[in-house]
Amino acid sequence: MEPRGLLALVLHTHLPFVRHPEHPSFLEERWLFEAITETYLPLLARFHRLADERVPFRVTMSFTPPLLAMLADELLRTRYLRHLEALIELSAKEIERTRWEPPFHRLALFYHHRFTTARRLYVEAYRRDLIGAFRSLSERGVLEPIASCATHGYLPLMETQPAAVRAQIRIGVAAFEHAFGRRPTGFWLPECGYQPGHDAVLKECGIRYFLTDAHGILFGSPRPKYGVYAPAICPSGVAAFGRDMESSKSVWSAEEGYPGDFHYREFYRDIGFDLDYDYVRPYLNGDGARLHTGIKYYRITGKTDDKQPYDPDRALEQAAGHASNFLFNRGKQAEHLSSVLGRVPIIVSPYDAELFGHWWFEGPDWLEFVIRKAHADQPDVRLISPADYFERYPTNQALQPSLSSWGNGGYSDVWLTGANDWLYRHLHKMAERMTDSARAHRHPDPLRERLLNQMARELLLAQSSDWAFILKTQTHTAYAYRRIHDHLARFSALEEAVRRGRVDEGWVAGVEEKDNCFPFLDYRVYA
Repeated sequence: MEPRGLLALVLHTHLPFVRHPEHPSFLEERWLFEAITETYLPLLARFHRLADERVPFRVTMSFTPPLLAMLADELLRTRYLRHLEALIELSAKEIERTRWEPPFHRLALFYHHRFTTARRLYVEAYRRDLIGAFRSLSERGVLEPIASCATHGYLPLMETQPAAVRAQIRIGVAAFEHAFGRRPTGFWLPECGYQPGHDAVLKECGIRYFLTDAHGILFGSPRPKYGVYAPAICPSGVAAFGRDMESSKSVWSAEEGYPGDFHYREFYRDIGFDLDYDYVRPYLNGDGARLHTGIKYYRITGKTDDKQPYDPDRALEQAAGHASNFLFNRGKQAEHLSSVLGRVPIIVSPYDAELFGHWWFEGPDWLEFVIRKAHADQPDVRLISPADYFERYPTNQALQPSLSSWGNGGYSDVWLTGANDWLYRHLHKMAERMTDSARAHRHPDPLRERLLNQMARELLLAQSSDWAFILKTQTHTAYAYRRIHDHLARFSALEEAVRRGRVDEGWVAGVEEKDNCFPFLDYRVYA
């Protein structure tokens, strides 16, 4: 039976490259460890279970090169396992501590089982190779992986340095090929930041489509005949898919969407802050500061400090109900759109993957319910990937999308504010100097080649949009400042060494060990 609508669920997976071998443990490395435990492993387990049960589905996931590099890094793999074993130990202590508090004792058992299951999956099922686990889902036809920029650099604010834009895209595609063994079809523009003309670079790399926010399509020229419910074909021939705001808001909004339901787990109440300091201190970071452990005993309850104990079974029921509601709304949406448009609409719903499991604890369960119910409970909406759409509708409207981004304001507001605007003069100058150096040394000696490749890595890491975002939101600002200044300093020292032709090789090796992403990188991409 022909569906009334096609639904493309797109999960964007990204974390900044954080790796500090010079320290035995490092606070910001926990960003990766928490994402693995709370998001990536739960999603993998559910997707593999659905595939094993032959439930037909298609989900699209973007994978940024910094995340791929960290998932493949042996040091971080070892540290993650150590982190997970500490959580297993802490949850075992919690089982004993809460023995006479039934609601919390049950939750302590719940978390202990959750962490031991995560360890079994990571070590035994996936053999510490999460990239391989995602790749197997792609090979089974249920997951469509797509690429992104080298370090999630925000492209519209690189427009003055075209070589930097090209390098971010080309290295991103190369990193995808290195991880998945094939060329990507789709591309996630960091922060959905689109600048007219950048699609031509995507075309050079064999990309067929990218994603943008709704107003990038709606304010395109000429006016889009189908709104955001069909792809727009750019002048280069690459297609742009626009975000559907209605389906997106119901999931990502804590105020108006599902994650704010009072039965779901409260993110901000964690035993790392609630329990006696001496008890939790062995499980905190080396500096002793309190932090989230991942063991949280309360539900949202409401806008009150009097939080009630979390009930996983009640939360699971709520997730099932919200999945039904989501699909019902998509069915009604598709019914209306198909009658107006005269063709089957595609509803593109992109989200940060880390929303599912980390910020919204029940998110992976909700997603599994959506997939199962889309297959078994209703005929109106079918899950596809954007790439699948072209098989059904190969001919689409040609138009030029407008400059746009997601985030507050929709036009780069988050990444260009009074808190972070000072950064770009340095990034532009670094890109200019990198381009000049690459053109001046097309056939260097082996030492200079190492130096030039490392210069490119330092530039790319400095360009990460995460630093501007952190400076805007005023979270972890000391770390963001340190990273920016470290990459600037290393870049300048490497550039000076290229000019002089000599350098302390021990120092170079240390820099290469610390910022070791992109082993395949060739600095000539800037030439």
